[in-house]
Amino acid sequence: MAQRKRTDAADRTALTPRAVAEGALALADSAGLEAVTIRRLAQELGVTPMALYWHFRSKGELLDGMVDRLYEKIDPAVASSEAWQRQLRTLLEAMVAVLRDHPAAAPLLATRSTASESSLRTIEAMLAVLRYAGFSPAEATQIARHALSTVTDLVVRVRAGAAPEAPDDTADERRRARAFLESLPPARYPHLVEAAAPLSACEDPDSSYDFGLDLLMAGVEAMAARPRSHGG
Repeated sequence: MAQRKRTDAADRTALTPRAVAEGALALADSAGLEAVTIRRLAQELGVTPMALYWHFRSKGELLDGMVDRLYEKIDPAVASSEAWQRQLRTLLEAMVAVLRDHPAAAPLLATRSTASESSLRTIEAMLAVLRYAGFSPAEATQIARHALSTVTDLVVRVRAGAAPEAPDDTADERRRARAFLESLPPARYPHLVEAAAPLSACEDPDSSYDFGLDLLMAGVEAMAARPRSHGG
């Protein structure tokens, strides 16, 4: 028992909350978010579970720690001399860059909120840009929430649809999908037939991210341009 206590104490000293959260992100990257548990992470880090409970008392706290670590990786700096559209795009691109490195954990950013300095700094930067664009606090809040959700969904979807080096069976499946779409009655499904190639093709991640951000930005810009009451 005394030996176990000494081992736990040594483990706690060797670890930091940031190191544990980074390890949890690495585990999610390799095995999926569902694999992230205190016990599994302890095995991956070569420590006892009690050493991790010293830093995170539950799985929920660990997930929050992963969110904090993701926010720490996001650079919220924007050039104040640039137009608000460019500033917002810069922020969104910074988020996408981090989430592309940790796509399995991306949904956490939209489903869990924390009050860490890094998360507050990032959200403050986004709200500041949106207020600069002329949106009310309530509108800026709504846009920030939807933007965060859209960005995380974009990363998850592109990751699921992209296969740069697809195995033969996947390539065959895509060919069959294209052949099926092209075989549909053109009088009944003209647009499905003409879009058979892109619908069945493997997505290019970079193009997909650019298009997704273009679409999001177009919506925000359209809202900024329309007349709004000042009481919102």
